[in-house]
Amino acid sequence: MKTCYRHADRETYISCSRCENSICPECMVSAPVGFHCPDCVSQAPQPKVKTSGRSNSVRLPTVTKYLLGVSVGAYLYTVLNGGVIFVASNFGMIPLAIADGQWWRLITAAFLHGSLLHLAFNMYALYWLGPQLEELLGQKKFLALYLISAFGGNVASYYFSGINTLSVGASGAIFGLLTATIVIGRELRRDVSQLILLLGINVVFGFLNPNIDWRAHFGGALVGAAIAALQTKGRPEFSVFGLVGISAVLVLLAILRNQAILAMFTG
Repeated sequence: MKTCYRHADRETYISCSRCENSICPECMVSAPVGFHCPDCVSQAPQPKVKTSGRSNSVRLPTVTKYLLGVSVGAYLYTVLNGGVIFVASNFGMIPLAIADGQWWRLITAAFLHGSLLHLAFNMYALYWLGPQLEELLGQKKFLALYLISAFGGNVASYYFSGINTLSVGASGAIFGLLTATIVIGRELRRDVSQLILLLGINVVFGFLNPNIDWRAHFGGALVGAAIAALQTKGRPEFSVFGLVGISAVLVLLAILRNQAILAMFTG
């Protein structure tokens, strides 16, 4: 564990996104993406004011940008190839189809959306949560967080839903990002009360609306929180083993559900 470059007695895993000096919560200065150390902030040139009326576009981190692109591209594909129902019936999360051997649905369902509003809501959440998490965790850890949370959400839906239930969406992954942000924020001693309130509102809304797969929300949120705890509090090697362990548990749950569904038809 590294220590703050200004406070040698304080352990930290966060680095300045400019000079990469290790910084503790007291020394962190929020930046458009990530955090800066006090030295970089004091040396940074003042931004020039443009008068052309045009503003620079926000540069998204690589993984966040590609996740957004894949989800938007998948929605365009559904529109151009038979519509949402047709594509979802082939790639969406349907327990009976998964038990029949179509395991890819546990991943592909996370990149499909039922409507433009559904897509817009989830992509806005990814645009809002993704950049900070990617800067804090790094590309590989952030990608692992997103994909395993998505997988966890779909496994929870697979395990607890009726065998003919159809569900799609990145909500499991988004809830994973939300709970991960809360865990990391608490570790950095930041005020995360608004995020906790947002999480609570979405949980209640998911239970009240029969068209929302609350199981995927629950699974993604639980997995995201567990991964964030591993990545922020454990040693790097323990973090890797933890990710493998979480993934193995999810695969085991999927196998158990698969056997239970097949048993319904074999007696």
